Amino acid sequence: MAITAAMVKELRETTGAGMMDAKKALTETDGDMAAALDWLRTKGLANAAKKSGRTAAEGLVGVAVAGGRGVAVEVNSETDFVGKNAEFQGMVAAIATTALGADNLEALQAAEIDGTPVSTVITNAIAKIGENMTLRRMAGIEGDVVVSYVHNPAADGMGKIGVLVALKGADNGIGRQIAMHVAAANPVALSEADMDPAVLQKEREIQTAKALEENTTSAKPKPENVIQNNIIPGRMKKFIAESTLMGQAFVVNPDLTVAAAAQAAGVEILGFVRLEVGEGIEKVEEDFAAEVAKVAKA
Repeated sequence: MAITAAMVKELRETTGAGMMDAKKALTETDGDMAAALDWLRTKGLANAAKKSGRTAAEGLVGVAVAGGRGVAVEVNSETDFVGKNAEFQGMVAAIATTALGADNLEALQAAEIDGTPVSTVITNAIAKIGENMTLRRMAGIEGDVVVSYVHNPAADGMGKIGVLVALKGADNGIGRQIAMHVAAANPVALSEADMDPAVLQKEREIQTAKALEENTTSAKPKPENVIQNNIIPGRMKKFIAESTLMGQAFVVNPDLTVAAAAQAAGVEILGFVRLEVGEGIEKVEEDFAAEVAKVAKA
């Protein structure tokens, strides 16, 4: 029987299994939906799918560097405890290494580790370890030199915060210092040119409204042109300096900006990547009593 995309979609929606797993289940059972579901259950994949609705906001960021390319991946789990699991850590390391040969997250999901697609490796880990897991993000960067840094590593090359810095020129140790700075200062962009115009516009609106409000309560109000031509540009300059890597005061030597420190070291910063576990994920807090009550009603 021909296996259609609609059949695969239906089985995936029913079980939450991965696309390749759903397709294989239907192929093995000649398109019998009920039998395919049983096939997935025997493989532990349907049980894993039941966990897919649970929030996975913990986990690890793994980094890998080879030559002039570096990658960082975020693999999430439900609890911090799993991040300490040696098997989970081994999977994160393998995914990070595999990511060196992938162009994007979709390609990484399809890439293979010892003959098994990364997406299936994760599904198998869910079934075995018993928590929902997701390969959430991947970011890559290239340069003459790429330096990696992991803050408070849980194991070699992985932790809660992973940083990559790409440099043009020969690194003399400044790369690691800049990577540590990125981990601590969390810049939003490399320079003003790399900032989201919408962010800049929003900040300008905020500073304008703030300046005008302050002016209405000031004992000595300033002329409108002073506000528009001096005060607001000054505040925007400060915002940009504090928000961009090149403009921030270097944590190693606050008397210098990061740009000045890089110039003094004879290198050019081409870009950076900073991934922190759980960024932007809304965690659902539920007390233990409520959780027990919910289970009791099930």
